[in-house]
Amino acid sequence: MAGGKASARQKMINLMYLVFIAMMAMNMSKEVLSAFGLMDVKFAESNAVATEKNGALLADLETKAEEKKEEFAVPFNKATEVNAVSDKFFTYIGSLKQDLLREGKYEVEEETGQLPFESMDKTDILDEMWFTGDRETIKGQEVISKIEAYKADIKKILGSDVKYKKAIERLDKRFSTAEVETKEGITKSWLNYNFQGFPAIASYTKLTAMQNDVKMTEANMFNLFLGNSLDEAVSLKKYQAIVLADKSAFFAGEKFQGKVVLGKYANVTPTKLTVQGKEINVSEAIDSTGAAKLDFNVGNVGEQKINGTFTFLEDGKPLEIPIVGNYVVVPRPNSATISADKMNVVYRGVPNPMTISFAGVPDNKVNASGAGLSKASGQGKYVVNAGSGKEMTINVTATLDDGSKASDSKTFRIKDIPAPTGVMAGQTGVVKLPKRNVEIGTVSAKLDDFVFDLPINVTSFKIKVPGQPTVNVVGTKMNAQAKSAIKKARRGDNITIFEIKAKIQGNSKYRLKNVSPVIVEVTN
Repeated sequence: MAGGKASARQKMINLMYLVFIAMMAMNMSKEVLSAFGLMDVKFAESNAVATEKNGALLADLETKAEEKKEEFAVPFNKATEVNAVSDKFFTYIGSLKQDLLREGKYEVEEETGQLPFESMDKTDILDEMWFTGDRETIKGQEVISKIEAYKADIKKILGSDVKYKKAIERLDKRFSTAEVETKEGITKSWLNYNFQGFPAIASYTKLTAMQNDVKMTEANMFNLFLGNSLDEAVSLKKYQAIVLADKSAFFAGEKFQGKVVLGKYANVTPTKLTVQGKEINVSEAIDSTGAAKLDFNVGNVGEQKINGTFTFLEDGKPLEIPIVGNYVVVPRPNSATISADKMNVVYRGVPNPMTISFAGVPDNKVNASGAGLSKASGQGKYVVNAGSGKEMTINVTATLDDGSKASDSKTFRIKDIPAPTGVMAGQTGVVKLPKRNVEIGTVSAKLDDFVFDLPINVTSFKIKVPGQPTVNVVGTKMNAQAKSAIKKARRGDNITIFEIKAKIQGNSKYRLKNVSPVIVEVTN
């Protein structure tokens, strides 16, 4: 890029380009590290849920083994062995994660309860522990051998039964340690390709993801044992996989949560159907597949519940099957958000009204904070009483339906109320009036073209008539001394009303800027 044949100007341009790329990389690095950290948190949460669900599956197998020993004893024993080797391998991966944290001296932050993602950028921790050049150390070889041992243990438990063939293929693919060919055509070992040269948080997240693979393998095996055992008594050929999402709407970037079950549509007409507390006409709601069509007004913005019951007649008795579901309501767009980027201004000395909302989130789950910001009556309504300084920032945090947080902020410039303009007989600047109009006139002040309609009260002013001493006046009307001086003015004289003191009605503490003077040219 900066070869010897390039001109000095071109070399400078090339250097600036390299600096620009480096700056972009520095700006992106923290975001990438945080992204890996958030992925690790999601994997960890998924592992906790999977552990609980796997425990329930194993308990279910144990119960079935006690009730129908001839059908479920063998699957339960296999499940127990899978659970043991999976827990052992899961714990081993956890020890690798602890090694990484210990060597990197990373600890959970008390304030956030999470690891310091943005500072976990070291690449030499696992590089030194697992690699020597492009080859694995004894520890690196141990990692590979543990993965292979786990696969071998699972295969040994499953045996050579042909019905486990697909499960074994999935296992080999999920925990493959085969060499990897890069886009550049370079062949690397699996450990080198996945861990060498990566930031600590990336490697830590990959290990958590591997733990997640263990939990998923364990769950698949448990369901496999249950499915194979049930296949002897019940044919599953007429069943299909049905996806049940935890809710019917998700935010962009949010993790999908739900479950997949085996089931089939029962083409049986119920005797009664109720949804949201209302009875539905069965003959109109049930279609040819036995599915019930739902048609009701949705609730307020946010997550809502669906409740109801299917009632069937079985063995001469009513059998109620509960309907439980949920859905998410987002606001209907009815206005555009338009803002002038250079006009983000609040004024000192007045309550600045403000509307704050977070798209798709109800008002009671939106929290806004900032110096001088307070909640007002009305949905999304706030008031800002700006203090000292040149800027203020308003931070907004929304609690989403899954309990996670989304945040945003905006900075506003703080400006003083502009200087008022002096007014005499409804006129400003240089005006022409008879002496009598000046004597009986009222001195006032106003804010020209200001965004707020503020009442201004004049408290005092000074008046100067040519050839006469300056007169101080308290209030808005000429006193006797001022009137006497005005009477001595001659045609063409300029009477100056200046040093007009004024205050905002209802806010006497705020000091307005100097009010501009009024000059009156006497016409008679």
